Amino acid sequence: MTCTLTDLIARARGLVSDGRRAVLGIAGQPGAGKSTLAAALVTALAADPLPGHGADWVAHVPMDGFHLADAELDRLGLRDRKGAPDTFDAYGYAALLRRLHDDQDPMIYAPGFERVLEQPIAGAVGVPRAARLVVTEGNYLLVDDARWRPVRALLTEVWYTDLDAGERLRRLVERHVRFGKAQADAVAWATGTDERNAALIASTRERADLLVPDSVLRRLPPG
Repeated sequence: MTCTLTDLIARARGLVSDGRRAVLGIAGQPGAGKSTLAAALVTALAADPLPGHGADWVAHVPMDGFHLADAELDRLGLRDRKGAPDTFDAYGYAALLRRLHDDQDPMIYAPGFERVLEQPIAGAVGVPRAARLVVTEGNYLLVDDARWRPVRALLTEVWYTDLDAGERLRRLVERHVRFGKAQADAVAWATGTDERNAALIASTRERADLLVPDSVLRRLPPG
């Protein structure tokens, strides 16, 4: 398929053509535009609902709410690796995805992530029963190990944001600075911990259903 934002919106809409709830995953390396793409899709789809539905037919549930809290990372000795695959509650995230697919409850609350505090916040994201499409995004949706494999099985499709490496690093450093890190610390974290995680995520790229190219990601409105 050709790949423009309009194409992606149409493809996302088509995931729920049978009326059943679908969950679209967006994976990619840190700073590759996952959240920005998810927000653009949700905004466009909410403005043009399915027949018989309102704007709440689409919902956004980031994976970041499943970060382990700093207190637990300290207990596990993982604080300096925050953001690595084993610093998330992957099983809890899979349990949420199963609940979304079951489509039984009038409202499902998911945790969010407060970037200023860098902590998960319980019950921050509500998904009403009306939501037919749930867009979720995170680094490790395509990782093929015992902890993360159940996640991939619960996603209708997974798209991979394939942003140019230099632009991705620039955006990542800028984001770290925006949320409180000094410039030197931001560069050190982005080229250290983040880059080690990015190498793992890059190895999962070929498992995606669709690669979202740099040309699309650069045209998205700033997140």
